[in-house]
Amino acid sequence: MNEECLICGAPLEYLDEDVEMECELCRKKERSRTRCVNGHYVCSECHMQGTDRLAGLCLRETSKNPAVILNRMMAMPFCHMHGPEHHIMVGMALLTAYRNAGGKLDLKKALAEMNSRGRQVPGGACGFWGACGAGISTGMFVSIATGSTPLGEENFGLSHKMTSRALGAIGEVEGPRCCKRDSYLSILEAVDFAEEYLGISMERPKIRCAYSGQNNQCIGKRCPFCKKRPKIAFICVHNSCRSQIAEALGKQYLSDFCDCFSAGTEVKPQINQDAVRLMKREYGIDMERDQYSKLFSDIPEADLYISMGCNAACPAVPGKKVLDWGLEDPTGKGDKAFLEVMSEIEKNIKNLREQL
Repeated sequence: MNEECLICGAPLEYLDEDVEMECELCRKKERSRTRCVNGHYVCSECHMQGTDRLAGLCLRETSKNPAVILNRMMAMPFCHMHGPEHHIMVGMALLTAYRNAGGKLDLKKALAEMNSRGRQVPGGACGFWGACGAGISTGMFVSIATGSTPLGEENFGLSHKMTSRALGAIGEVEGPRCCKRDSYLSILEAVDFAEEYLGISMERPKIRCAYSGQNNQCIGKRCPFCKKRPKIAFICVHNSCRSQIAEALGKQYLSDFCDCFSAGTEVKPQINQDAVRLMKREYGIDMERDQYSKLFSDIPEADLYISMGCNAACPAVPGKKVLDWGLEDPTGKGDKAFLEVMSEIEKNIKNLREQL
């Protein structure tokens, strides 16, 4: 079983009525009906510690794919398998992708408003209110994007229609709750809704869940996102430059439906420092945070192998699908050569989406 309680890891239980509980972290006392089987209670405010970092991520984001943006948020240390942080993240991901796709709004102001509104939807609303916070978050997205108020007319109706569609999609799948599944369902409905009613075409994601192993209540094949996630391996000789760039950009642009790795026949003590510097500058990606030079034998077997262009020196993968991108090695050639290779890799990565 995977951990659920933030204090002891025990499963959560849901009571029939509210009782007074004391948060184990901040010692605030309030009424709730959710705790772990050992009696530990963590308030929503403490559960969402770290969400103040979301706005910075969104303001640096260039993607038009809200699921990719949402996955980056979900990968942050504060985000748990389940929790009220999803009530904020869905709306923020949509606002960011909407702006990047041409929607007119002050993103910084919109994100602050989404953070304020989303925090007011408590954990467990899906079961106790009959309205999942992720679905409600899509209505908040439309409300903020259109400037709706209780006195609005068309935008008032649009906000309710959006919430209704998201909650309807969640209800069709039924329970038990899964914050990842319900967030993805809400995102898909909102992408279609924004194009239909707001005239903004965000990228429609191909979502394949990577979280089933962390969810004690995963419904398996009944979930629309329970599909095998393809594995892509970017390979070269030293796994220090081009393949590392490809792994980083693959994770950046394809996180909604595949897993990306990189490896080589030899390893270097560190990733090429020019590549590290320029990836930070151009994409805001720190490759040294969770990437390192790896041998071909250190990564899982992949569905697709992509050679960077080292010809016979690249690892041989008999019987497997292999593409050769034929990229020049920019090592020692200056920033211009690196930027050209990075741009070519980005283009190739984005084209992979339609090939898988």
